[in-house]
Amino acid sequence: MSIFTGSGVAIVTPMKDNYEVNYDKLEELINFHVDNGTDSIIIAGTTGEGSTLSMKEHRDVIKAAVEFTKHRIPVVAGTGSNNTKTAIQLTKEAEEDGADAALIVTPYYNKATQKGLISHYGQIASETKLPIILYNVPGRTGCNLLPETVATLVKENDNIVGLKEATGNMAQASKTMYLTDGNLELYSGEDGLVVPLMSIGAIGVISVIANIAPAQTHEMCAAYLSGDMKKAAEMQLKSLPLVDALFSEVNPIPVKKALNLMGMNVGPLRSPLCEMEEEHAAVLQQAMKDFGVL
Repeated sequence: MSIFTGSGVAIVTPMKDNYEVNYDKLEELINFHVDNGTDSIIIAGTTGEGSTLSMKEHRDVIKAAVEFTKHRIPVVAGTGSNNTKTAIQLTKEAEEDGADAALIVTPYYNKATQKGLISHYGQIASETKLPIILYNVPGRTGCNLLPETVATLVKENDNIVGLKEATGNMAQASKTMYLTDGNLELYSGEDGLVVPLMSIGAIGVISVIANIAPAQTHEMCAAYLSGDMKKAAEMQLKSLPLVDALFSEVNPIPVKKALNLMGMNVGPLRSPLCEMEEEHAAVLQQAMKDFGVL
């Protein structure tokens, strides 16, 4: 059984003006997503500024998401680290606190070899019963999880079941699906490639745009999964200008700006992230109006 199908939101972590986590706002956001059809909450990942949360905050944010979601939809916890022991600790804590799965990014900065990646993920998988979604985003990590490596990890670890594919390389994604032979749950990690990846077997997306357009992102995935590929393709193409605007600066700078423009009041970004350039913000605001979310 899949962890989830459809639209999983890589949810932002709302902050107060003093940069503390705003848990009241997080609860509000989670209810907003449940009410608007989002199929899963992905917490404390890249979009959630997981890299600037302390270890205690990281655990507290995941625990809060589980509490606020109340088992209405699955909660997937971002528990990756470039330190294997830290990733194990974060994953075990997420399991103890009730998360439904773990999303584990490739170790960044270290530039691990494929042998090192097999060891890293194998060690984590052996310490938890949680289903694990691998997260491959070499543009941010400097580390590419190759198809053969994914196939080895899926074969050797019963609880490594999924992949968030954010390479932008359709040929690599296709080869990964071929080598895993139906044993991998593929999720798009690129909002502009959801429908193309679903055409080779992806079952959904871990999405940034879903923060501001949850109903539309869910509907696009649901259309494809129900066989209405034409509608899904039309929705994908319509979203592209907004997707481009949301990635005109490094994520999550634009999406937090977008939510604040919508009056969601998710607060500031933690350094070293900074506020969006005015010229990019103007383009984002127009794209939101054109898409119908502002």
